[in-house]
Parts: sequence; C-alpha cells; structure tokens
Amino acid sequence: MTEQLEYSAIPRRRLPTLPPLLRGLSVADALALGFAGLLLVAVIAPQLLTPYDPLVPDPGATLQAPSLAHPFGTDYLGRDLLSRVIHGTWRTIAGSLVAVMIGLFGGIVLGIASAYFGKTVDAIIGRAVDVLLSIPGLLLSMVIVVSLGFGALNVAIAVGIASVAVFTRLMRSEVLTVKELGFVEASFHLGESRWGVLRRHILPNAYGSVLALTALQFGAAILWIASLSFLGYGAAPPDPEWGLLVAEGREYVVSSPWMVFLPSLVVVASVLAISHISHLLRERVA
Repeated sequence: MTEQLEYSAIPRRRLPTLPPLLRGLSVADALALGFAGLLLVAVIAPQLLTPYDPLVPDPGATLQAPSLAHPFGTDYLGRDLLSRVIHGTWRTIAGSLVAVMIGLFGGIVLGIASAYFGKTVDAIIGRAVDVLLSIPGLLLSMVIVVSLGFGALNVAIAVGIASVAVFTRLMRSEVLTVKELGFVEASFHLGESRWGVLRRHILPNAYGSVLALTALQFGAAILWIASLSFLGYGAAPPDPEWGLLVAEGREYVVSSPWMVFLPSLVVVASVLAISHISHLLRERVA
C-alpha cells in the first residue's frame, strides 16, 4: 500500500502535444507540409539532398535516362538534373519571397490608406487598383521586367509590383469590415487616437485573410517567376533555375523528355503544396 502511494505521488511526465495549427491533419495536409519541408531543406542546405555539383559537366554522362545514380537523369552536358533542380530551388523560392513581400507591404499600405483615410484617397487608389486588376498578372510582370531590365531580381520586383493590387483589394475589404464593428467605434468614443485604433484593434483583426492570401500568392509567384525565366527574362545560364531548366530541356523533349517533365513536375508539386497550405491556414486562422 505504501509503495502504491509513493508511486502515485511521483509526477507523471506529460507527452509533448502538437500546436493547435498542426492538430487533426489529413494525409493531404501532411504531404503538403512534408513537401514544403523538403523545399526548405533544399533552400537552406541543398548539399544534404544531392552529392553532385549542379554546374560541373560530365561529357561521359550526357542525356542519361533517370536511374539510381541520377534519379532525374542528366542534361545535354552530363550534369545531374536533380542536383540542378535542388540547387535552383533557392533562386525560385527567394525570388517568390521577394515578390510576395513587395506585394504584401505595398498592398497593406495602400489597402489601409484606401479604407481608412477618406473618400478622395479611396477613389484614387481604387481606380489605380482597377486598372492593375484588368491586366493579367503575368502580362503585367512582363511589361514591368522589360522596363526594368532582365535579371532574377528584376523579375521578382516585377512580379511583386504586379501582385500589389490583389493585396490592396483584400486589405481594403478587411479594414472596412473591421472598422464598422462595435468595439472599434467604442474605442473612438473612449478617446483613442486613429493610429491607436488602427494598431491595436483593426490590424490584429484583419490579418487572417491576408495571411492566407500570402501563401496562395506565393504559389502564383513561383509560377510567374518560372514562366518569365522560361521566356528568358530571368536567371541566365548556367545558373540552375526551375523555369530555365524547362527552357533548356525543350530542345530535347523528343529524345529526353525527362528534362522537361521532371522539373515541370517539381514546379507543379510546389505550387499545389503551397496552395494547399494556404487553404489550411485559412481554415485554422479563421
């Protein structure tokens, strides 16, 4: 009896629990998060995923089909295609991140100004946003990058500018919705300043949908940057970049279709995974 009391008095170690955002994940959720984790590893430490140098050619291994030694095959110079895809991840992901940050920051500033500072400002920004939204995003990005000049950074800036209108429209809608709530009006009546109400009450209650759109727009930015690189506006050879890899492989699509199919598959899988994560964020944050 004494031993049982002594045993029961020992505090039991609690097992670690998952954060609320990760509880109840489906198989699709786990696959999307796992693939996103692989992309993160490819960005931070690509050498952990492949032993090959993406820039060193091997004349004796040109245009080899996928095998155990080269899971994605080799290109026309004998370079391992998987290593080029992995090492090219950070270029595409970094460019997409820059684009999303430009669009997010510009959209938040313009959306708040449009919804919060009077009819004149709202009318001016609203007309500009309508014009930008009337032009397809990829076409607008092409016009901007031609004006700025070719290059990976200019492509990211162009895609970011092209996505400002989407963030502006959503942020304006969210701010207008929160602005009319009772606790916001009560804060004004209690003497709180406009900036205080904006910082303490409106922004914390308006970021959920914008956060979900950020993940969704990140996937769109990957597609746009890869498309612009495919057309020759982005990174220059021999740098590995997803769109450029597809462009290089199109000349060998008949004899070596893996040079086009496999990098394209990685682009599609990345966009699908990030889009799925955006829907997951929308469900969990809302």
